[in-house]
Amino acid sequence: MSTFPAPHRARSSELAAVLDDAVAAVKAGGAHLLKRYDVTARPGDLDEIVRDIYANDEAVLAVVKEPLLAARPGSQWAQDELAGGALPDGEWWVVDTAEGNINHVHGMNDWSVTATLVRDNTPVLTAVYVPLTGDLYTAVQGQGAFLNGRRLQASAKSELKAALVATGQAKPGESEKALRRMGASVTAMLLSALVVRVSVPATMQLIHVAAGRMDAFWQFSDVRSGLLPGALLVAEAGGMVTGTRGEPWTLSSQDFLAAAPGIHTQAVDVLTN
Repeated sequence: MSTFPAPHRARSSELAAVLDDAVAAVKAGGAHLLKRYDVTARPGDLDEIVRDIYANDEAVLAVVKEPLLAARPGSQWAQDELAGGALPDGEWWVVDTAEGNINHVHGMNDWSVTATLVRDNTPVLTAVYVPLTGDLYTAVQGQGAFLNGRRLQASAKSELKAALVATGQAKPGESEKALRRMGASVTAMLLSALVVRVSVPATMQLIHVAAGRMDAFWQFSDVRSGLLPGALLVAEAGGMVTGTRGEPWTLSSQDFLAAAPGIHTQAVDVLTN
């Protein structure tokens, strides 16, 4: 039920083997990230945080990049995990080697490894692996979304006042305008929804929307790596994926909303008033 474009669907058999390779890659990356995980980690300053984050990224990149590129000959690699906007035509891997890296280096548990294949700016395949639980979220365009092989379904709620919704900061260093807009939206949702969560990273919120455990997630950002995996998962689970004004969402969009169909219009009303 997504409104983001799907200009041409890949053949099921064509992407099945690619998904297997993507799953193997994110699991291998997750195993390396798990070895580096320490529940007692307490970085003391910004330099240490940045050092640990880069070390995680480099360790996982070393085991996921070549297998993913080999899985789809001719595909390209989106280098900057924090970048946004449209990609050139063709097939690209958008990968977050440590989605929720800031949580990982602080000994918290909301982190994962993700890999999404994007074709002509449309996500066609994704795999999200959560090493601490062993949970694997997968989706192929037009074939549904799954958690450990079990089909996912977005929430059936129809009233925003009964909804659990969420947002979060996309990255450090956001503009003051963006942060004030985020704060105003949280206040608006606090007045309209049942409960509002503010957390990071986006993917770890969006898997809950896809699974029906949470009812909506919005973000005033275009960071590709945090939004693409969840966008495909939510859409394939029957949810709505748009901009915050209800318009079709693309990689060129400046904001993002994923919601259960029954509360989507209400969420748009809150975010645009």
